[in-house]
Amino acid sequence: MTGTRNAMEENMIHGRFPSDLRGRRRPDRVMRVLGTVVEGYLDVLARRDYDPAHAGHNPDSAMTLVVTDRRVVATDENVVALTFAAPDGRELPRWQPGCHLDFHLPSGRRRQYSLCGDPADSSHYTVAVRSIPDGGGGSLEMHALEPGTGVTVRGPRNGFPFVGTGSALFVAGGIGITPVIAMVRRAREIGMDWQLVYSGRSRETMPFLDEIEGWDPERVVIRTDDEDGLPTAADLLGRAVPGGSVYCCGPAPMLETVRDHVDETGAAALHIERFGAPPILGGTPFEVELARSGEVLPVPADESILDVVRRRHPGVGYSCRQGFCGTCAVRVLAGTPDHRDSRLGADEKRDEMLICVSRAAAGDRLILDL
Repeated sequence: MTGTRNAMEENMIHGRFPSDLRGRRRPDRVMRVLGTVVEGYLDVLARRDYDPAHAGHNPDSAMTLVVTDRRVVATDENVVALTFAAPDGRELPRWQPGCHLDFHLPSGRRRQYSLCGDPADSSHYTVAVRSIPDGGGGSLEMHALEPGTGVTVRGPRNGFPFVGTGSALFVAGGIGITPVIAMVRRAREIGMDWQLVYSGRSRETMPFLDEIEGWDPERVVIRTDDEDGLPTAADLLGRAVPGGSVYCCGPAPMLETVRDHVDETGAAALHIERFGAPPILGGTPFEVELARSGEVLPVPADESILDVVRRRHPGVGYSCRQGFCGTCAVRVLAGTPDHRDSRLGADEKRDEMLICVSRAAAGDRLILDL
């Protein structure tokens, strides 16, 4: 998902109505209905995986790929770009800017990383990964991959779609540049009106700077926390075009700043991808019982079941932490879940839940097959 997908992904569409003669918004009935239809369509588009009939490939089918290249792409040496190809040299399923791959690592971990290579190159896939020593171990395992090593992947999946029309402001923070750089390359190719704001802790930590600094300096802003301070809403959104789109991928504070202030810019659409767990909204405390041990664990209002269970059982499976990959699915033996995922179907929700985002119904205790 970036760093992970990172994607995973949110998509917020902000309706715009024509002004009256005094410049005030006019909630025209026809425009309101049209906006609702468009919003629904774009939301479906943003959340769907590739349709195998159109992609020519089922993203749930496993592929074995081999590392063909490993190179450092940030001067602090904490970000590496890994390139993969099929062992027999066959063409790989096509992808679009914003897509990611699911990696099934030898340890059993599953992680999502955004594709950041060339969509026109069907012989290779490239992802970039930042090493996170105190993370869940996935990034360290990716960094340990050497040329010739095989790995299982699924995808590509389209969870952060790029619409190559109109004007666009791209906002990236740190490793969040990975899905964004493919989008900007495409925008440059097709002659879109685009701007990029790229922010990071320091220049040493920011991947792909050599390439980005070669782009049109009138369209690119590079800022660092150590030299410029933490970015404000004006720093991040000052180049947004009224009626255009904003694409943002980065750390949670950046996403929240962009989300809170995008309406002030007149932008018509905001597309966001997270590479970490989203904040828990409207949470209440509850308890989970682990059936295999009989342990009863309290889950605070601001923590997920996954967070709580991992402190006791660090080996529990997880990946995206956003409710779309399905890695953390657990069978529910008793209790009523409050499903907050975007993965499980109605039949699956009768028996299981994704413990990274879903919770218990008010006042209920869940008994899980753990």
